Amino acid sequence: MNDKPRFYFLLVLLSLSLILAFFVLRPFLYSLILAIVFSIIFQPLYQKILKGLGGKAWLASLLTIIVLIIFILVPITFLIIQVFQEAQSLYLSLAGGLGNQTLSDLWPSLSQKLSHISPLFNNLSLDFDQYLKNILSFLVQNLGVLFSNLARIFASLFVFLFAFFFLLKDGGQLKQKITQISPLSKEDDEAIVKKITRAINAVIKGSLFVAVLQGISSSIGFLIFGVPNPIIWGTIAAIGALIPGVGTTIVLAPAIIYLYLTGQVIGAIGLLAWGVLAVGLIDNFLGPRFVGKGAGLHPLLILLSVLGGLSLFGPVGFILGPLVISLLIVLLDIYATTAK
Repeated sequence: MNDKPRFYFLLVLLSLSLILAFFVLRPFLYSLILAIVFSIIFQPLYQKILKGLGGKAWLASLLTIIVLIIFILVPITFLIIQVFQEAQSLYLSLAGGLGNQTLSDLWPSLSQKLSHISPLFNNLSLDFDQYLKNILSFLVQNLGVLFSNLARIFASLFVFLFAFFFLLKDGGQLKQKITQISPLSKEDDEAIVKKITRAINAVIKGSLFVAVLQGISSSIGFLIFGVPNPIIWGTIAAIGALIPGVGTTIVLAPAIIYLYLTGQVIGAIGLLAWGVLAVGLIDNFLGPRFVGKGAGLHPLLILLSVLGGLSLFGPVGFILGPLVISLLIVLLDIYATTAK
C-alpha cells in the first residue's frame, strides 16, 4: 500500500489544525509567550522551592507564583498607576498654562547661552510645551485605554498565571514531548533550547533588570535634587536604558539643563554626579555581568531586534524581538553544520 496519500492527507489535516489552533489561542498568545518566558526565568527559584518541599510540584509552583505577584506584578501595578497620575497632572498643568516656569520659558535663556558658542543658535526656536503636550497626551491616552480594558487585562492575567503554574509544574514533560516530535537531532534541539534560554535570561535578567535599576536610581536622583514628577521621568529613563546607545542620558541630560537654567546650579551639579556615579555605575558594572553572559548578540542586532520587536509585537516586542533573532542565528548555525 502506498503511504504517500496517507502522509499528505495527514499533513493537510495537521496544517489546518495548526491554523485553527492559532486563531483559537490568538487572543491569549502574548500571555502564553510571557508565561513561557517567565517559567524559564523562574525555573531556578522553582527548583530550589521544589527541593525544599520534598518534590511537591504543585505547591512549589504555587509559591513561585506568589513570589512573582508580590515582587513583580504588584510593584508594576502601582508604578503604572503613579505614572498615569503624574502624566495626567503634568499634561493638565501644561494645557492650562499652570506652573512656575515651563521649558518654553527657559529656552530664551538657553539659546542666549548657546549663541555665544555658535551663531547658528540665534534664530533657533522650539515649542517645548507643545512637544511635551503631545508626548504626555499620547501617554495618558494609552494608559487610559489600559485602564478601560480592565476585564480583558484580568482575563489575560489569569491565563498568564494559569499557564505559568503548569509550565513550572509540567515544563519538563512538555519539553520532552516537543523533542520527540521534532525531526531535528537531539543535539540540535538542545542547542535551540539553550540559545533561547540564554536569550531570555539576557533580555530579562540582563537588559530589563539593569534598566529597572537605572530607572529607580534616576527617580531617586530626580527626587533628591528637585526635578518635578520623578516617577514618570524615571520610567522614561528606564525605557531609554533598554535601547543600546540611548540610555538614561535621554532624560538625565535635559533634567540637568533644567536645573541649571532654573538657577539650581548645585542641584544640577549634584544630579550630574549622581548620573555618573549612581546610574552610570549600574550600567558599567552590572550590565556586562548580566548581558555579556547572555544571548551573545552583537549590540547592533540587539538594537535592531528591540526596536523591530516593539514595532511588530507591541510592548512585549523588546522580549520577542531578540528571541526571534536568537532563534534565527541558532537555526542558521544548525543549517551550516548540516549542509557540510
